Amino acid sequence: MFSNRGKDLLGLENLDKKDLQVILDSVEPFKSLFTRSVKKAPTLIGKTVVTLFYEPSTRTRTSFEIAAKRLSADVVNIAVSTSSVVKGESLIDTGKTLEAMKADYIIIRHYLSGAPDMLARNLNASVINAGDGFHEHPTQGLLDLYTVYEKKKKFEGLKVLLVGDILHSRVAKSNIWALTKMGAEVSVVGPPTLIPRNIEELGVKVFYNLDEAIKKVDVVNILRIQLERQQENLFPSVHEYVELYQLTNEKLMRAKSDVLIMHPGPMNRGIEISSDVADSQNAVINEQVTNGIAVRMAVLYLLKKSGNSGNVSSN
Repeated sequence: MFSNRGKDLLGLENLDKKDLQVILDSVEPFKSLFTRSVKKAPTLIGKTVVTLFYEPSTRTRTSFEIAAKRLSADVVNIAVSTSSVVKGESLIDTGKTLEAMKADYIIIRHYLSGAPDMLARNLNASVINAGDGFHEHPTQGLLDLYTVYEKKKKFEGLKVLLVGDILHSRVAKSNIWALTKMGAEVSVVGPPTLIPRNIEELGVKVFYNLDEAIKKVDVVNILRIQLERQQENLFPSVHEYVELYQLTNEKLMRAKSDVLIMHPGPMNRGIEISSDVADSQNAVINEQVTNGIAVRMAVLYLLKKSGNSGNVSSN
């Protein structure tokens, strides 16, 4: 059980090591379902799961939908672009409408940081944050955590490097919270304009040179360069970024020979990661996608088990 027995998963910042370990321990039984001819469990029979995405998504939305269906829940996808939101309906009113339709879980992605927390405070239904603004992406953080755990069997002493757009990345924040609590040594590297001020206060080391940062690391997690942010001129050009920060086989030689290569997707091949590296034996990018389904099944199960009082995370 989560230590504070909450109904929502809003972030990883306020979860402790025990909470994270409980989640990790709960994933394997659900992943074992994938090898069976019938890949379903009756855990959420009679429950309704609604996905409410205010931003585009392929992996996260589909992963949650598959996870819920494999737990035998009824799943409803809300297309915000064709919903009453375009008529001016507020987020809370949308949530209350869904709750009035007896939604048990609302999985929300929103462009504003804190939107899932606001929704959770106003509903009895369980709310799961599928990414909010630049804040957090907790289930991506959890599936990354599980993938590292599955491959390395430990966290203590592991050196993990996050590469790229740390400033805008909600994935980076969730990874940092989770990995540091589990005992890993986390570093970040990227252009100075893409590294948040005072990020060292989160317990990470900061580098600006990839050749230096990657030395002897166990895990490299490549973050997507958000090309839509280029209008802010946060680095001179994509070409310069490629020269300095693209993960190539040449740069990878400075890491450990069994280094894990991770990426939350979608990848910009030829920009933040070369195709050779993305398709290498060290890459576990597709395994992250598979693990995401099992992790989200575990989260849905644990929230059901926790009941409907209080928040798993107050982020």
